[in-house]
Amino acid sequence: MHAMMESHDGSLLDQERYRLLVDAISDYAIYMLDPSGHVASWNAGAQRFKGYEPEEILGHHFSRFYSNEDRRARLPEKALETAMNEGRFESEGWRIRKDGTRFWAHVILDPIWDRSGHLLGFAKVTRDLTERKKAEAELRLSEEKFQLLVNGVSDYALYMLDPDGFVSNWNAGAARIKGYTAEEAVGRHFSHFYTEEDQKKGEPERNLEIARRIGRVEREGLRQRKDGTTFWAHVVIDAIRGETGQLIGYAKITRDISEKVEAQKALTKTREELFQAQKMEAIGQLTGGIAHDFNNLLMAIMGSLEILRKRMPDDPALRPLLDNALQGTERGAALTQRMLAFSRRQELNMRPVNVPLLVAGMMDFLERSLRSSMRIETHFPPDLPNVLTDSVQLETALLNLVVNARDAMGESGTVTISAERHYVEDEGGKLRCGDYLRIYVSDTGEGMDPETVTRATTPFFTTKGVGKGTGLGLSMVQGLTEQSGGMLSIESVRHEGTTVSLFLPTIDEEDCPKENAQAAGNGEKLGDRPLIVLAVDDDALVLMNTTLMLEDLGHQVIEAYSGSEALAALRQEDNRIDLVITDHSMPKMTGAELAAEIATEWPGLPVVLATGYAELPDGSGNHLPRLPKPFSQQQLSDMIGTVTGT
Repeated sequence: MHAMMESHDGSLLDQERYRLLVDAISDYAIYMLDPSGHVASWNAGAQRFKGYEPEEILGHHFSRFYSNEDRRARLPEKALETAMNEGRFESEGWRIRKDGTRFWAHVILDPIWDRSGHLLGFAKVTRDLTERKKAEAELRLSEEKFQLLVNGVSDYALYMLDPDGFVSNWNAGAARIKGYTAEEAVGRHFSHFYTEEDQKKGEPERNLEIARRIGRVEREGLRQRKDGTTFWAHVVIDAIRGETGQLIGYAKITRDISEKVEAQKALTKTREELFQAQKMEAIGQLTGGIAHDFNNLLMAIMGSLEILRKRMPDDPALRPLLDNALQGTERGAALTQRMLAFSRRQELNMRPVNVPLLVAGMMDFLERSLRSSMRIETHFPPDLPNVLTDSVQLETALLNLVVNARDAMGESGTVTISAERHYVEDEGGKLRCGDYLRIYVSDTGEGMDPETVTRATTPFFTTKGVGKGTGLGLSMVQGLTEQSGGMLSIESVRHEGTTVSLFLPTIDEEDCPKENAQAAGNGEKLGDRPLIVLAVDDDALVLMNTTLMLEDLGHQVIEAYSGSEALAALRQEDNRIDLVITDHSMPKMTGAELAAEIATEWPGLPVVLATGYAELPDGSGNHLPRLPKPFSQQQLSDMIGTVTGT
């Protein structure tokens, strides 16, 4: 009996301990329901979650914790039925607190049976999951926003790959850039977007391996669209790993940078063209200056040799040497003309030129310049327009091109000269909008590689042997075309031949500039009497040479080394001077400026401008007669006769 009482007391003690434990729990609502669902017990957690004091809720039906919608749907009754029939009921849903607010609850409902199987009631455990529900909702919203963001991006292809490289999702940017719909792309291996060449080299697998090993790979290269076209892509592949470090897949970002690459290429090309233009301009300035100074030296040599030839004894042993020296000066003068043509400082006699007639007139000369085993052909359609250029310089240019063609063809071959109309619409090119005549000179020779074509017009560059070319031929032709308002282009294929094209602006006969009458004295003709000539030049050698030639012609010469000295001499001589011959390129006062001063103070006094090239500003001295340097004594005599009427 005593043992039974101890057992009974122990059981009561355990029950009391259990009740105290349950009542103390505040994170869970733990309470009992009777078989009909009325609340039979109420712990601290239930009081905290639901807001009811024990005396307010004990004996009330637990359905008051449900919303009106759930009660109308008989969810409380169904929960009790499920617990009795299945031994347990578990769910999540909204529940109502005393103050009417809602909370998200996780509910477990267990039936309680006695030993005879009679239902005593239900044990109900409720947990408040509102914060977790809110966090899940926020996470889901964030994921939805992120998904919308990814799918809405159209400038980047954003998509995922599984660990083996197969596409698992596909955004709008990927569809736009690569041309595949999501249905076509998902499940396809990403190597399909690489070019065939990259696939053969194993580029896709190599990129995945790098991303797997170091976490990220970044590349630029060609990628292929659905339609087979390629584009230049910037690609980033990131390895995605789980919390334990296992590889989940890859995030892949692709951007079409074709426009950027093309813009960079265009910028690089523009920089190269600018550098080339600056280099050519610098060479042109240097070449023009050298040619001008060289002309002055040739003037001194040529004039002195001519005077020497007239005054030396008629010695058969000496005359060939003198003639040889004069031929050397003539070749030097021809070289300076090429240099000036390249630097575009030569004076061109711009006139309308009928190209077919010009070529026909020089055919005998062109044929003689070729080897006997070579032939030359011409193809000109009827009614070709005239071009505005210097006919003599154009003949020289065509001869240069034919000789170059001859040297490129070895022992035999065909040179073809032809022409066609060409209209330029695009303002962005080297030619202005308008009509041009395109003159072709083609050969069947060795041809040139792209590097040689690029350098072909560079001054002093030549592929000919030592002593066989100056490297100024094509530079001269380019100078002529550009000074005429056109351009030169070269097309060549190795072992197939070369075509050089000259683009020259066309002109109608009635639009041609009229030839200005050469400036002559407005006074009376001077007849054959000796003249008093004022010779002006800042170069002592040239001035001495000019004086010698004038005196040898029987004229009296007054020398001046500058424009100011010339004006002083004119004022001192009191209108005795009959003619002024002046260099143009002089410091402080140019020859054109001196001529303008003379025209104001001594109107009608003839002035001849001696210059190696047309370096005058527009409208400055263009009306003056020109004596090209280096000039011979005969040219000097002819010019004096022209301007004085003798």
